[in-house]
Amino acid sequence: MASKMVLEEALMLGELSDFVIKVRDRDFKINRTILSNSSLYFCELFHNNPQMTVCSFPDVSASIMDLILKYAYTQSVLVLENNVQLLLEAAECFKIKGIVRACCDFLLQKLSTSNCIWILTLADRYLYPDLKEKACLFILRYFEDVAQYCPDFCNLSAEQLIHLIGKTELNVRQERVVFEAVIRWINYAPAERHGHLVSLMSKVRLNLISVNYLVDTVRVNNLVKGSPKCMAMVTNTMRKLQASILVRPLARARLPAEVLLAVGGFNDNLPANVIELYNVRTNRWRTVYNKDNLLPEFSQCVYIDGYIYCVGGLLDHRFFSSVTKFNLATKTWEEAGVMHEARANLSVVTLNGFIYAMGGWNEQETLKSAERFEPGTNQWTQIAPMEHRRADAAAATLHGKVYIFGGLLGNLALSSAECYTPTTNQWTLITPMSVARGAMGAIAYNDQIFVIGGCSHGRRLANVEVFNPASMTWGMVAQMHYPCSNFGVALLEEKLYVVGGIDTQDLTLCTVWCFDADKNQWNFVRDLGRPHGAVSCCLVERVPHASAFPL
Repeated sequence: MASKMVLEEALMLGELSDFVIKVRDRDFKINRTILSNSSLYFCELFHNNPQMTVCSFPDVSASIMDLILKYAYTQSVLVLENNVQLLLEAAECFKIKGIVRACCDFLLQKLSTSNCIWILTLADRYLYPDLKEKACLFILRYFEDVAQYCPDFCNLSAEQLIHLIGKTELNVRQERVVFEAVIRWINYAPAERHGHLVSLMSKVRLNLISVNYLVDTVRVNNLVKGSPKCMAMVTNTMRKLQASILVRPLARARLPAEVLLAVGGFNDNLPANVIELYNVRTNRWRTVYNKDNLLPEFSQCVYIDGYIYCVGGLLDHRFFSSVTKFNLATKTWEEAGVMHEARANLSVVTLNGFIYAMGGWNEQETLKSAERFEPGTNQWTQIAPMEHRRADAAAATLHGKVYIFGGLLGNLALSSAECYTPTTNQWTLITPMSVARGAMGAIAYNDQIFVIGGCSHGRRLANVEVFNPASMTWGMVAQMHYPCSNFGVALLEEKLYVVGGIDTQDLTLCTVWCFDADKNQWNFVRDLGRPHGAVSCCLVERVPHASAFPL
């Protein structure tokens, strides 16, 4: 550190200098050897021109040259949004790999729907394959928002757009989004781009678009009507769709960005040892893991950093404090850190890279204790206990806080709720629910927390309460179609999913429902492959786990 400061001071004072670099409005006195060690350009310049003492770069600003030279002297550089492009261009010119790497790392961290196409173009121009790949993956992942809101979308080249929309990995909930993006891109410069229409339309998976949309929108579009080849594509697709009322013509579905995993639980009164995967694009479940090792009943599973953690639970009347984790890359289970207390029917959430385990039952009592797991150290740390003892409670996280609702104290259902603030290590009682309940689900969505179903004093519930932390008030939304408890919950593509569970006849369910908040409506989706009670749901990014769970 001291040597870096000394060298930076030498640069500022012009000490040890044997060369002058001139830019627009400033001269820099530098040392050839120090600069050569970082810049292949200057190394070659000094080698080929040993007598040269001055060199001018009128196209480089003083601020950028200052950063270049400070890097040469200190091996560190300050990359900011307002200098990254000019700094990268200068680093390319002067062949300084360290600054190029720092700029690429910065751009990766700043990838967003507003700048991803600019970053892709930059990566293309300077041949940065890693940055290009990640920018491309980002665009595929967030294509709907990029196509609608990115100011550079219409600046994509025809080749870039054809490449993107041809990908099965393109993440769109409805294929018509792809068609609309193509039309928007062509209409930006119709005279120049009309010739690309057929190539682009051939990448739109028309078989995945509804007949009504094809008839009412695609077929009557002026660009499509003006192209006999495009009209033929649409007409042929419509004919096949209309002739296949029961079975839709084969068209390879786009791949979702995220998949829903249903892990563990029990079926046929036995612990489940399976992981099932739901593909929202095809509305299909399939078993992706089925081995002999049994997961404890009434445990909780959460996903974090490439692993599914199975926390606590009960097996053969034994309560577990142990934690195992499933490696998605190798599909193997490994031991993880042991909790301070054995817990079954506990509540588990993840927040800011930590796993929180709260309450539950052990052999003697209902617990109010809570603890936090740090995957990096593989250690559990006890945190402040909750205000109330509770098992089979529902927990969720929102705006940096942990919320826990209801639960059971013996056979008594609770209506109380509380909130944990990690920065102060404190639990605070909040407005109770209107209905006491346990064995329900809770999930945060749209700045609120939905508390779903469960059981209360021997009866199962179908109602859904919604908590607003800003006003500390509760409201109601549409009830589920029938009462159930002990199910898994997940938020997938702006819809709430309820997976499996137990019904009023104590039967284990294979049904799956999803709630559309915009319509205030519950709908059935494809059933699980087998009944599951007390199942845990984890949402996992398909990339980078595509090889673990191919669709």
